[in-house]
Amino acid sequence: MALKEYTDQSIQQLSSLEHIRKRSGMYIGRLGDGSDYNDGIYILLKEVLDNAVDEFISGYGKRVEINVTDDRVTCRDYGRGIPLGKVRECVSQINTGGKFNDDVFQFSVGMNGVGTKAVNALSTRFLAKSIRNGEFVQVEYERGEFKGETKGSTTERNGTLIDFTPDPTIFKGYRFLTEHVERRMRLTSYLNSGLAIVLNGTTYRSEQGLLDLMNDEVQFEKLYDPFYYRDATLEFSFTHTNRFNEEYFSFVNGQYTDDGGTHLSAFKEALARGVNEFSPKSKFEADDIREGMVGAVSVRLKEPMFESQTKNKLVNVEIRSDLIAKIKQLVVEMLNRNPACAQKIVDKIEDTRKLRKELNSVKKAARERSKSVSIRVPQLRDCKQHYDPKKGKGLGTEIFICEGASAAGTLTASRKPDFQAVFTLRGKPLNTVDLRRDVLYKNVELFNLMCALDIADSIDSLRYERVILATDADVDGLHIRNLMITYFMRFFDRLVREGHLYILETPLFRVRSSNKKKADQNVYCYNEQERDAAVAKIGASAEITRFKGLGEVSTEEFKAFIGENMRLTPVDVNHDTHLQDTIQFYMGENTRTRRQYILDHLVVNPEDVV
Repeated sequence: MALKEYTDQSIQQLSSLEHIRKRSGMYIGRLGDGSDYNDGIYILLKEVLDNAVDEFISGYGKRVEINVTDDRVTCRDYGRGIPLGKVRECVSQINTGGKFNDDVFQFSVGMNGVGTKAVNALSTRFLAKSIRNGEFVQVEYERGEFKGETKGSTTERNGTLIDFTPDPTIFKGYRFLTEHVERRMRLTSYLNSGLAIVLNGTTYRSEQGLLDLMNDEVQFEKLYDPFYYRDATLEFSFTHTNRFNEEYFSFVNGQYTDDGGTHLSAFKEALARGVNEFSPKSKFEADDIREGMVGAVSVRLKEPMFESQTKNKLVNVEIRSDLIAKIKQLVVEMLNRNPACAQKIVDKIEDTRKLRKELNSVKKAARERSKSVSIRVPQLRDCKQHYDPKKGKGLGTEIFICEGASAAGTLTASRKPDFQAVFTLRGKPLNTVDLRRDVLYKNVELFNLMCALDIADSIDSLRYERVILATDADVDGLHIRNLMITYFMRFFDRLVREGHLYILETPLFRVRSSNKKKADQNVYCYNEQERDAAVAKIGASAEITRFKGLGEVSTEEFKAFIGENMRLTPVDVNHDTHLQDTIQFYMGENTRTRRQYILDHLVVNPEDVV
């Protein structure tokens, strides 16, 4: 399409309201429909909650009441309340707020005068009410446009009420998911000891801050009681587990920083330095020290700088050296005061180092074995493009993991070879729930899959944006699916947590008319409801075919199921705060317990009983 002439008329000047609505991503990051923890509607909730938390941090109001429905949020705090003469400006005029003044707010997250204005602009209805000393001011907006103001007297306690409904024209098909909202409330309570957050009648409150977070996260996995330290500006805790990965939670001024930043990198480096200073003869590798570690760090800064308005990553580089020195010294002191736990840490690291050396020899043997068989992975039908997000390449690339030659043949013939690859499993893979990492190199199939994905060294080198489990719609297929999810969660959990793992939904039924004149009108149905609707539409001549395996579907038919309208279900584990326990329960050796659980929760349809 030819571009129009670039003239004076091409230049546009947007108001702050127009800019927020037109360029929403600058203010809240991704939009989304609420299915992901970081979708925009949760950022709107966070911006409102941040203001209530800032009041608590400043010493006003120990209770926040939040009500969330599918499409609406109400937040009431009991702080000082917005000054009554400035309520309208504080919720509608960009770069306006009290947090530019250090004498009023010392440690604040919402400090740019943007957050509440973005909530206002991106809501179909927005109400703000401030109560101060028996008087109130209430303002109402629709999509950022002012609709009215009410003033008067009241007997309500001081504080601020915010009520908003996100705009469905921006957040298409959205709804608030309980698990994502609860997780945000839980994390906020850990970071603000003594603050009671009441969500839809349920109270979230923590008295021991990050120590409560650590104990809830690791529970029975911890190898020793978590170390814990807290002062006015720094709080941290850590322990070890038998996991293969390391996991951290980082916060700034009560704000959860998903992407970490300066404070997290300083914390990790300081932990390694502290352990090595405590045990000077060993001089462990940092990776060996941190394997299996779960840690949390929180800092409070007067002028935090973030990578973006969504505040997911701290970038204050000037704090790094002092933070490393302080945490390192505290870690050394903690270890010296707790010799029994310190010895458990050293023993854990020694075991990890020993395993790593053993693993290196196993890796070498596996690579030599693979070279002698074939230069390429024999089970892989590769595609031409590969994923490299840093260079902006391979976006949309996919690899289907299927079982058996029949399914592989259908997928290979139906795929688009430019960006869709196929990996074939030869039977059921190993259940890896209790296996060590050396199984990745000793088992040919798991090794080949790891090589096909190129994730042996790091998930950062993943060759495909989406890893899709394409199994049959029967008991064996579902079992294979669970075995593969266990494999990824056991050894490569970042691949799952970062949203790369999907399940391919294939049609269970084909409904068509037995009438020869209409026989070419096929309706593919993914569940019983769609099947019944298709039968009702076609009428008495409807014929139903039940698909169980991918190989039963013809190549021409299957092209439609992995094309533009492909149905994918993301494997989302972020809502499960005790994921390792969940995997162990369903995939571990506790057969009797699991069987009893199934019997206790079995639902029988009376119509199916003969």
